[in-house]
Amino acid sequence: MDKNTITGFVLIFLILVTFTYFTRPSDSQLAAIKRQNDSIAQVEANKAQMAEIQTKINKSVAENKIGNAPADSVGTAGVDSELKSLYGVFSDKAKGVEKFFIIENNLMKVKISTKGGKVYSVELKGYKRFNGEPLVLFDGDENRFGLNFFSQNKSIQTDQFYFTPSVTDSLLTVSGPAVSKGKEGREKFNVDTEANAKSLSMKLDAGNGVSIEYVYTLKHNSFMVGFDIHTAGLKKVMGANSDYINFSWTQAMPRQEKVSKFGEDNYSTAYYKYYLDQVDKIAPTKSESKPLTTKVEWVSFKTLFFSSTLIADKAFLNGHVSTKKRDKDPLFVSDMTSDLTIPLEGSGSEIFKARLYFGPNQYNTLKQFNIGLEEELSLGWTVIGWVNKYIIIPAFDFLRRYIGNFGLIILLLTIYVKLIIAPFTYKSYISQAKMRLLKPEIEEIQKKFGEDKKMESQQAVMALYKKAGVNPLGGCLPMVFQMPILVAMFYFFPISIELRQQSFLWAHDLSSYDSIFNLPFEIPWYGSHVSLFCLLMTVANILYVKYNNEMSAAGTQQMPGMKTMMYMMPVMFLFVFNSYASGLSYYYFLSLAFTFVQMWIFKKLINEEAIHAQLKAKQKMPYKKSKFAEKLEEMTKQQRNITYNKKK
Repeated sequence: MDKNTITGFVLIFLILVTFTYFTRPSDSQLAAIKRQNDSIAQVEANKAQMAEIQTKINKSVAENKIGNAPADSVGTAGVDSELKSLYGVFSDKAKGVEKFFIIENNLMKVKISTKGGKVYSVELKGYKRFNGEPLVLFDGDENRFGLNFFSQNKSIQTDQFYFTPSVTDSLLTVSGPAVSKGKEGREKFNVDTEANAKSLSMKLDAGNGVSIEYVYTLKHNSFMVGFDIHTAGLKKVMGANSDYINFSWTQAMPRQEKVSKFGEDNYSTAYYKYYLDQVDKIAPTKSESKPLTTKVEWVSFKTLFFSSTLIADKAFLNGHVSTKKRDKDPLFVSDMTSDLTIPLEGSGSEIFKARLYFGPNQYNTLKQFNIGLEEELSLGWTVIGWVNKYIIIPAFDFLRRYIGNFGLIILLLTIYVKLIIAPFTYKSYISQAKMRLLKPEIEEIQKKFGEDKKMESQQAVMALYKKAGVNPLGGCLPMVFQMPILVAMFYFFPISIELRQQSFLWAHDLSSYDSIFNLPFEIPWYGSHVSLFCLLMTVANILYVKYNNEMSAAGTQQMPGMKTMMYMMPVMFLFVFNSYASGLSYYYFLSLAFTFVQMWIFKKLINEEAIHAQLKAKQKMPYKKSKFAEKLEEMTKQQRNITYNKKK
């Protein structure tokens, strides 16, 4: 091992040591992580203990109902004693009967349980699951939702206690004016119409001035639920040095879409936003647990088209978030968990203001809140994302306000994109026509120099191009401008909730693959179904490659394997897009079809004889080299002379 190699390894080692030192968590961050882990462990331990006590309570209630024995003789007093030792001042609220209250508006129905005072389930009215059932974001006791803290050295999880509602009516309906298409869930509509709102509070009162209250507020035409946490006197039972409580939230995420290898499983994960910082996420392809060691603005449990998000008006101190994939589970995509730290500032009454977003992953709906929720949408990296945000999405939203058929919307969107790049396509066609007209002269040059002098032949061809005023790269212009749009569409169509369950021709859902025939076996990488839109796109792509090869002046100069490779690309796309969104394949098919139409129009409009005459006239004119070209030519001559002298 030489000296340079040893020095390199030493430098790498020093860089790693330095990086580890400066990026290690602080003592406060490590303490926060420990608190989160302790809280999670306590929750699981207390669940088992509470389940055992609940069994005793149920037994006591059942036997008292049938009059078999006095209550105390079957253990009621013993149960009360156990609850007292387990929960202290909160023990009286550990027994009760679960009741449900519903608060709803024109967009959703939120069910709230007295047990834990928690959001038990959320149903979105305007959407259905892939099988036609009502779309419920989450539902049931598998969802944990509540505060965790220590009181008198006892671990308290509020989702185990029975809260008292502020109303007796089990249904609260928020009414308001009719909402026009495209304005569902828009806050501006609520401001303009002074939309109605209703509130429901759930209170856990431990007595002696100690209480916890959740206040839920829902407006008309909103996917956002106000969620304020009122606490009073907690430091009396927690201790004067306690300066935080934990909020735990777990959801088993139901499968809303049909199973597809490029579908819901590839987009479902937990997102989070650090305070005054960027949005981050856990990789959707794996199960992972991640500590959030600094302030957090919000945490979101996201599937392909829908999100459940907890948002702090200020910030959580820190937290912990995790996802657990449920591979091949027909009912659930994954389990998502967050544990977030809420600060306690004083010993009296406090309010921690927060919000809950339960709704669609629609770009403008998320963007209106100005807190980065729209970053959950995978719109592509920088340039691609800009194309989607500022070109595709505005046009798409404009069209869907007036047109209900999404097949027609995609058709008009294709025309819109083609018109944008039409000037560049026209210049490309002119450039290709010029090169095609020069082809006989290029072939004469190649014959003149033969196979032995390829460098001289290429230089002569380039000189011909210069004299004729032809740019050999001019034909690439449309591809340069069209490529970002094509890639942007690749990102846009699979996540566009507007296309979800929208049918067109034989496709039942433009956001998923279309299937005209199911195979009795599965082809690797292709699947077990046949997508007709994908087949049409592939055929159009092959025809386009064939047309391009015929039109290209340089077609005969290509490497032998290049043409074969160009024909292989559409076949490769056939395997990729067969399980992708049918709306995307439909768009690519239309794009190729309109390209043929454009070429036919240009061919009719352009007079190739006039272009040929112009080329001949330019070739006869004296060619004036630029100073840069002269300098480059001089440098080339000098290099040749040096090479020649060395050979001598």
